[in-house]
Amino acid sequence: MVTTTDDNSDPFDAIVDAPFDAALSERYLVYALSTITARSLPDLRDGLKPVHRRLLWAMRQLKLDPASAYKKSARVVGDVIGKYHPHGDASVYDAMVRLAQDFSLRYPLVQGQGNFGNIDGDNAAAYRYTEARLTKTAIQLMAGLDEGTVDFVPTYNGEESEPEIFPGLFPNLLANGATGIAVGMATSVPSHNVAEIIDATLLLIDNPHAEHEQLMELFKGPDFATGGLVVDSAHAISAAYESGKGAFRVRGRFSTGRNADGAWEDTGVEKLGGGQWQLVVTEIPYMLAKGKLIEQIAQLIADRKLPILEDVRDESDEEIRIVLVPKSRNVDPELLKESLYRLTDLESRFTLNLNVLDSHRTPGVMGLKLLLQEWVYSQIDILLRRTRHRLDKIASRLELVEGYIVAYLNLDRIIEIIRTEDDPKPIMMAEFGLTDRQAEAILNMRLRSLRKLEEMELRQEREDLLKEQDDLQKLLESPARQRTRLKRDLTALRKDYAEDTALGRRRTTIAQARPTVEFSMDAMIEKEPVTVILSQRGWIRAARGHIALGENGNGADFKFKEGDGPAFAFHAQTTDKLLIAADNGRFYTLGADKLPGARGFGEPIRTMVDIDADAQIVAAMHYRAKAQLLLASNTGRGFAAEADELLAETRKGKGVMNTKPGTRLMVVREIPPEHDHVAVVGENRKLVIFNLEELPVLAKGQGVTLQRYRDGGMSDAITLKLEDGLSWTMGGESGRIRTEKDMVMWKVARGAAGRLPPTGFPRDNKF
Repeated sequence: MVTTTDDNSDPFDAIVDAPFDAALSERYLVYALSTITARSLPDLRDGLKPVHRRLLWAMRQLKLDPASAYKKSARVVGDVIGKYHPHGDASVYDAMVRLAQDFSLRYPLVQGQGNFGNIDGDNAAAYRYTEARLTKTAIQLMAGLDEGTVDFVPTYNGEESEPEIFPGLFPNLLANGATGIAVGMATSVPSHNVAEIIDATLLLIDNPHAEHEQLMELFKGPDFATGGLVVDSAHAISAAYESGKGAFRVRGRFSTGRNADGAWEDTGVEKLGGGQWQLVVTEIPYMLAKGKLIEQIAQLIADRKLPILEDVRDESDEEIRIVLVPKSRNVDPELLKESLYRLTDLESRFTLNLNVLDSHRTPGVMGLKLLLQEWVYSQIDILLRRTRHRLDKIASRLELVEGYIVAYLNLDRIIEIIRTEDDPKPIMMAEFGLTDRQAEAILNMRLRSLRKLEEMELRQEREDLLKEQDDLQKLLESPARQRTRLKRDLTALRKDYAEDTALGRRRTTIAQARPTVEFSMDAMIEKEPVTVILSQRGWIRAARGHIALGENGNGADFKFKEGDGPAFAFHAQTTDKLLIAADNGRFYTLGADKLPGARGFGEPIRTMVDIDADAQIVAAMHYRAKAQLLLASNTGRGFAAEADELLAETRKGKGVMNTKPGTRLMVVREIPPEHDHVAVVGENRKLVIFNLEELPVLAKGQGVTLQRYRDGGMSDAITLKLEDGLSWTMGGESGRIRTEKDMVMWKVARGAAGRLPPTGFPRDNKF
């Protein structure tokens, strides 16, 4: 409901009573549609977003064709944001820079002078320093703008007009690709080879019922500006283009060399003296900054995650040249390549999502065949509009030519009329049957033009115009002629982008990758002995070598922060995985090679794994394959677990023992293969020993009752070999070990209450 005070009130003072959710959804829908159609998704017909179209249009208005002088980028950006695109200058300039980068666009539409950024990831210079003009490709994309081929729409302020699309025959959408994120949808179109696009289009024009597989025989797949290799199978590539959605694995290219058979291939291996060699990368995946890739590789070397690689050097100039030096000449080059593909962005994925605006400005995902068909329909429509516009021009010119012929044949009489009559136009029209426009044209002729009127030339021009008019009329009436004309124009365009031209030569190789070299990433870690120390407050570190663990075996001889102290210490190798158990029943996994050094106090373990703030660490040990661990809670329940089942894949860890409120995991001990019994002691100082076979092996759960309590809970649990008895350390400073061999009186069934332990058993009830 709208309420106003009187008819002259300000409409902005009106109060609209509407449900909030309805008003919000209505406005958000308007915003979403605006984002989709006027910002983020390219138009199928010219492959451009509005900002790019307005940039090129502004440059055309400034007459920045390839043969003209450059103009400052600031001038172009100023015209664009002032006349056509009311947005920030930074975003407009960024869009212009991308149009000029030969490593971003397969066929650049802007020719830049100055610093327009580089493949290292450096930004372009400010627009007051750079200059630009259009490329030949951009001119081809805009060809026909003055021939009535497209509609012009008012600019945002209504002062000027701009073309709705560009009518040129250059297939820009597929040739240069596009990426964008709108509201609720996105687009990702890779660039392709123009010659292949035209070949597939010509096939579709000749045979509209051609199968997708026939198109893919000509249309190979992506052709990125930075080259590289697409290593997916032909079937996977074809399926992606058929549905309009998919992804490609893109790899960098190694330098060309001879393989073992003497044939040339992209081995990347450069032979050096003394049997030494190095790998050289000459092309990198599309949209990857070279500097970022080198940083990734250098970080792998620093973190010792790629011990077979010694060094990485950037020897690039105008051409990319990244040199990789192996640790030794015995390193397998294929193993080094495969590890780089896995650990760095030298292999990346490019998403295919052919989500574009069709000729009705409706967004949708199209397969390759439908997309090409729609583009052909749009080009036919442009051809027809151009034809009608030319017919109008011919009719207009024919009218004038007919008038000039009449004037030539009656030149003396016309001069007499002009000299003697005050208003010669109606007399000429009446006497010679001229139209108003013809009479006006004759009267507007200069005297010097009269001597140029020659009957033969005028009659020849009329004949030529009538012939052209007849041909164009036939073109309008014949779909077959329209297809033939489009094929002829496409074939002429193809010559500029043929396979033997510098711009048209395919850069990206489409070749299915060879079978993957199987290797374990753990094999990439250099094996070294370390001593792992974990403090009471959860600070962890790893000292090089196997250092003495201290009198209590908990690393007490190491230094700790004030208020902190030793908790766990053990020997391991850098290739080991570490198991960390928290009292909430979750297990976490860390690589020993990822631990900080022992020069300082280490780092909080909670920065490496997501341990709950209120959880306490109850155990830390290195993982042994196929080992079993005894898990027991403070309530006297427990079970055995396979170590392989305790490994966690993520920082969040893996829930193993289910803990209820008041229940916490208390004991985690490895079960030696020779042990056959379990000993449990409670807070009530009762001891039970039962057969290990009574303990179930579980992957997850609460476990079974190990010992029954009337009051209190469990103090400790351990496994033992019954014939060896139970051993414990005597009190005092003697450090003597006492062993009780005869344990028969404590051996009962699992879940019993037990009886008091042997004389001399530790008062803290710990084994």
